[in-house]
Amino acid sequence: GIEMEIAALLTSAGINISICIVLLSLYSVLRKQPANYCVYFGRRLVCGGARRYDPFWYERFVPSPSWLVKAWETSEDELLAAAGLDAVVFLRMVIFSIRIFFITAVVCIAFVLPVNYYGQPRVHKEIHLESSEVFTIENLKEGSKWLWVHCLALYIITSAACLLLYFEYRTIAKMRLGHITSSAPKPSQFTVLIRAIPWHPEQSYSDTLSKYFTNYYSSCYLSHQMVYHNGIIQRLLHDAERVCLSLKHVSPEISCKPSLTPCNFCGGPTATNSFHILSNEGDSVKGMELGELTVTTTEQERPAAFVFFKTRYDALVVSEVLQSSNPMLWVSDLAPEPHDVYWRNLNIPYRQLWIRRIATLVGAVAFMFVFLIPVTFIQGLTQLEQLSHAFPFLRGILKKKFINQVITGYLPSVILILFFYAVPPLMMYFSALEGCISRSIRKNSACIKILYFTIWNVFFVNILSGSVIRQLNVFSSVRDIPAQLARAVPTQAGFFTTYCFTSGWASLACEIMQPMALIWNLAAKAISTNKDESYETLRFPYHTEIPRLLLFGLLGFTNSVIAPLILPFLLIYFFLAYLIYKNQILNVYITKYESGGKYWPIFHNTTIFSLILTQIIALGFFGLKLSTVASGFTIPLILLTLLFSECCRHRFAPIFHKHPAQVLIDMDRADEMTGKMEELHKKLHSVYSQIPLHLQKSSSNGESSTPFANQELPDPEKLKPEEGDAIAKELWGFQGNESGQEHDTKSCPSASSPEHLTPKMIELYKRN
Repeated sequence: GIEMEIAALLTSAGINISICIVLLSLYSVLRKQPANYCVYFGRRLVCGGARRYDPFWYERFVPSPSWLVKAWETSEDELLAAAGLDAVVFLRMVIFSIRIFFITAVVCIAFVLPVNYYGQPRVHKEIHLESSEVFTIENLKEGSKWLWVHCLALYIITSAACLLLYFEYRTIAKMRLGHITSSAPKPSQFTVLIRAIPWHPEQSYSDTLSKYFTNYYSSCYLSHQMVYHNGIIQRLLHDAERVCLSLKHVSPEISCKPSLTPCNFCGGPTATNSFHILSNEGDSVKGMELGELTVTTTEQERPAAFVFFKTRYDALVVSEVLQSSNPMLWVSDLAPEPHDVYWRNLNIPYRQLWIRRIATLVGAVAFMFVFLIPVTFIQGLTQLEQLSHAFPFLRGILKKKFINQVITGYLPSVILILFFYAVPPLMMYFSALEGCISRSIRKNSACIKILYFTIWNVFFVNILSGSVIRQLNVFSSVRDIPAQLARAVPTQAGFFTTYCFTSGWASLACEIMQPMALIWNLAAKAISTNKDESYETLRFPYHTEIPRLLLFGLLGFTNSVIAPLILPFLLIYFFLAYLIYKNQILNVYITKYESGGKYWPIFHNTTIFSLILTQIIALGFFGLKLSTVASGFTIPLILLTLLFSECCRHRFAPIFHKHPAQVLIDMDRADEMTGKMEELHKKLHSVYSQIPLHLQKSSSNGESSTPFANQELPDPEKLKPEEGDAIAKELWGFQGNESGQEHDTKSCPSASSPEHLTPKMIELYKRN
């Protein structure tokens, strides 16, 4: 097949470098504009409740890289205090990628690339006119004595990767234990979610559950909270809560009298701020409190409940043991954190879950095969010689050099990325359909699905479809798989490099620009003249960004000794990713729930898979080049890598799936000695209520709930990363949320309650 010329590669690189420079410069200007604070500082605005109307100053319109410096200077402890463990684990994934690919790039560019380039005696053209094939292992002649360089490089890369993986796994396992034993007690540690409660005609689900646990767990059972059907009452209360939160944040200088303001579009009168502040709230409500409106009088009980126990160890034991001789009844799991509960799925009958999992698996696999159509079309764009033979009318267009370079070097990866935008929402829907009990489990499940989908369609399908277009066969037997992969990977090296540009560099620039939020903000300001800014806070999309990181890691490993020209571009991507993601986590995204570092095992296992796949491809190439020595040394490397993976699986993986009893017992004893246990027991029942009771708490205060309403937001160019982030989650203030969306409107707890903060947070709160 025709190999991509270096000129086409440089064309793609030039286009994407230009896009990145323009977007990053534009971002550094837009972030300084007060009108865009709700887009680029949403997290700070929500957590601080701040408002700012700044006068004009010249520096606002001059691009500056100061945000890069601030992201770089933020320490891991500050990031952990501000954004939680998942954010720290994600950035450690990026740091691991930088470290391993720096080592890989040094080894392969210094030793492997020259061996590839001078592998055969030939007259070399100028670099930009060379084919990318010259820089791959294909340029070596059969039986070359220089293949030992590739084998040695493979050993160095694998050894460095395994060493770094081990130390990272050990560090993150300690962080997870620290997350479990954090000074802020977690209600989920005392709570077990019981599903598939058996139905008795003579009594309610609540009575059945109470009798069961009083009979079998009388010494440790505390109380329970039933789950009710998600009906109109809860939806109305959820909408009322959002309206209430919006009204609280109205700027004090805006009058609360009804007024008519002309619309910017039609010119007609529009009612604004048309609400009254009641002089005597108690008289108007007639003493009615929100807590009196309970779902027990209006909603139907479901066969699921949150059961509370006296100690963490009791809850752990109940969640681990089989409760009945029928495994489909009395199913017990440790409860997720209150804000993490996915209430909608608790209504699903437990007996349906296995059917749902099979159905979603079939649906995901079917979608993967449907996606073969656009991928095969994209591969056709990289094989223009074959297409021009099949479609003669294209020959005139394809003879133009620039058009040829754009089509082969840029267009395929852009089209593939556009098709990929449909994948995350669909996989998130599949994960919700499975019946996940928490939002973090749903996002974790979507992450795995997107990862499989991405690796299959971007890597394997591109290779296989390219082989089909060239030679109309794929694998004749299992023994031929390494050799066929070895033949196919170098031919796709150019495509993978341009994919790194378009899906890597350009996507990072779009991530920091937040184009959809920016357009929405501008449109909202154009339509409405209300000075009160309404903004939404987003959750960090781990389920899309972790698969992207792992895909580029896979491409880096598999091309390292085969076609090392991709490595410098990957290294640039990971450096940019570290700074941009860190900036976004600190300023844009808010952490409402997290998995406690459970994404790391996904990263570890996929990295091991990438290493083994790299070794198998290298083994195929050593066989094709008739190097028995290099092949003989590669087989033990595969076995050693599998052995290392098994060692880590036994040493660290259980920490991410189970809670250690020793740690929980020590925490129970410490709380009993300090007298905190009774206070914790009193608060357990209210935190898992489906009706959000904190509306009542907030409305009972006569003062405004926005203590910083008159405080000016500091200049973003002078903000330190830790300022404005000293807001911890209220200890027992998590309430249920019916909505399945990944965003909230102004839902961060008030910063005026430092008594609910952890010691680290209190220290940052005082500094702020």
